[in-house]
Amino acid sequence: MELYLAWLAKYEQEADENPPLGMILCTGKKQEQVELLDLKNSDIHIAEYMTVLPSKAVLEQRLHLAVERAKERFLLK
Repeated sequence: MELYLAWLAKYEQEADENPPLGMILCTGKKQEQVELLDLKNSDIHIAEYMTVLPSKAVLEQRLHLAVERAKERFLLK
């Protein structure tokens, strides 16, 4: 992730833009979580580049749905 964010900052970031952020989608036994990651302030790096982000609520909903589908597929095996 660090490689991608550094590349974006060097080659794609415009002068008036903030540094690129990574997005972390996490899931546990009881909850799903969506967090943004600032490369300069963290040692955790997860990657995918998006130019427009859905709202946090939409991301949490989609993550929850993906986790539920994965659980169903796992249980069917």
